Parts: sequence; structure tokens; C-alpha cells
Amino acid sequence: MREFIKVYKQSVPAFRFIGKKYGDSADGFGAMWQEWFENGWFDLIEQQINGKIKDIYEDGDAYIGLIGGSGTAEDPMEYWIGIFMPEKTAVPEGFEYIDLPKSEFGICWVYGKENELYGNYNQCVDKLINEGFEFNADLPWCFERYACPRFTTPDEKGNVILDIGFFVK
Repeated sequence: MREFIKVYKQSVPAFRFIGKKYGDSADGFGAMWQEWFENGWFDLIEQQINGKIKDIYEDGDAYIGLIGGSGTAEDPMEYWIGIFMPEKTAVPEGFEYIDLPKSEFGICWVYGKENELYGNYNQCVDKLINEGFEFNADLPWCFERYACPRFTTPDEKGNVILDIGFFVK
């Protein structure tokens, strides 16, 4: 059973999200993530800077599933796969980007079996509100952050941690 084990605010510098945009997928996005690993796209993006992206901010080396849009006909859901990179990072051909200002994240750590962790956005919103967080309406994105080793190395119970984040004030 999944649990919310940590809620906190994280300050991050201005950055550029580099990735690829997908629509809403009834089949999920697992195949798209697999395509990223098979094609070495994360490595290609990371090679655009000198140094290591983990040095930018805590968990800066995590891969990101960025989610925007309300899912209505007027505001369709967008799902992006990519990485938060330093601002002004060169964008490789075939990728898109979103420049984002210096920000505050409201982060929830969701702990459990991997298949229990996805789609817990509303519960995370409730946790953040209960902790007094105010959402940033100018940045209406949320994201899944796949931090290593929290997400990639199961503990003795076979559980991992998925970070779910929102832009907050």
C-alpha cells in the first residue's frame, strides 16, 4: 500500500525543461519511456552541458514526466518526458523546451510498489494544501521526478519512492 512519507518545499534556480511532448495516452506512457532509454535521449540532453546536472540542485539529475493542461477539449493534457536543465542549455534537434523561472516546488514523496505510485496527484495536492502550500497559478504544471536511487533501487520490502511535484509560492 502506498504512503506519503515526506512533504517539503524546494527552491530551484531558473531552468530549461528539455524533452518531447506527448498527448494523453490511454495506454500509458511506459512505451514512450522505453523509447527514451533505447535511443539514449537522456544522455544526449545531458551532454549539452559541461559538468553534471546533479550539481544544479538536489535531485537535478532525475528524469521528469512533466504534466500540463486540464484534459478538456479547450485545454488538452500534455505529457512531456525530459530533464530539467540549466537555463539557456542548447536544445538538441528533435526536442522541444520550456523555459521556467526561479521557482519553488512543493514535493511529495510517495512510497510503495511502483504500480501504486502513479496518478496520486489529487492526494498530493491535498497533502500540500494541508501543509499550507499555495499553488503558483502562473506555472500550472505538475511533474513526476524519478530520482536515483529512491525510485530505481527497491528497499527490502520491494518499495520505491516517486517524487510528485507542483510549482508553489
